[in-house]
Amino acid sequence: MTSPFTMQEPRRFATAATLAAALTFGLATQGLAQVPEPQQPPKQVRLVVPFAPGGAVDALARVLSQSFAEDLKQTVIVENKPGAGGNLAAELVAKSAPDGSTILLGTNGTHATNAALFKSIPFDPVADFTPIGLAVSIPHVVVVNADLPIRSIAELIQYGKDKPDALLFGSAGNGSSLHLAGELFGSMAQIQLRHVPYRGGAPAVIDLIAGRTSLMFGVVPLVLPHIKSGKLRALAVTGKNRITQLPDVPTVAEAGLPGYEATAWIGLLAPAKTPQPIVNAVNQGLRTAITRSDVRKSLEAQGFEIDPGTPEDFAAFMRNETAKWGEVVRRSGASLN
Repeated sequence: MTSPFTMQEPRRFATAATLAAALTFGLATQGLAQVPEPQQPPKQVRLVVPFAPGGAVDALARVLSQSFAEDLKQTVIVENKPGAGGNLAAELVAKSAPDGSTILLGTNGTHATNAALFKSIPFDPVADFTPIGLAVSIPHVVVVNADLPIRSIAELIQYGKDKPDALLFGSAGNGSSLHLAGELFGSMAQIQLRHVPYRGGAPAVIDLIAGRTSLMFGVVPLVLPHIKSGKLRALAVTGKNRITQLPDVPTVAEAGLPGYEATAWIGLLAPAKTPQPIVNAVNQGLRTAITRSDVRKSLEAQGFEIDPGTPEDFAAFMRNETAKWGEVVRRSGASLN
């Protein structure tokens, strides 16, 4: 996340008709007769991914690129711009022309937690962007080492109360959604969870299996094979709904901690002052794409939950997420400076 940006080889894909229509809408100019005159559509559109290839955000871009391969209208470049927890990509888009030529795959990091985790960021996550739509949410799975005598959320909470400071939870790093999910859990359950940050989720899982930590709030693709093998025990999922891969595993709220919900998420954002016709049409293109049966199946297999909505829904969602996780960050003392 802190490595310098190097330009990736562009990956081209075709947009669906709805997205193409969005990108050909221009900022209307008004003549004396007040007749809108659309500006020229951008010749090339950048879909900016704030992390390196191979992660969840890039995976979504790849799935969307496949679904957008109908009715070629114009060229879209997927540009990976990692660095500073997504801030470099967000800054690039914030400072781009509001003409539909540059779109960000924003995350809970760039638009909910980074403002609290960093002393300063080079953009305003509200004022510098126009929300287009929430694409997916990514629930985590609460897993424990299989040798621990813990088989439910209620038993986990009781264990934490009986043995203060005994529960160590690993995460993909300070300020990650896996870290903050654990901090929120400990606060709501009124137990002490000792955080052990790793440089990525994979080494955290390795140490959990080895018994060097007690539990983890893990992403589905990473922990699911070990749940199936019996090396890890799934207690609950952190979203508002159960997931298809683990239909018998309850949500944390169902399992004994009402009101708990913690997910990562990904959505589309444009620069501030992007014309509403562009925003509306791209939103419709996104919703059409991710609700197609083949795309839905592909996304759900990767642990994504399909959660489309309007631009207004997304704006309200981000306001709530910013307030919620900003408080969690402040209570935990987490920092990325």
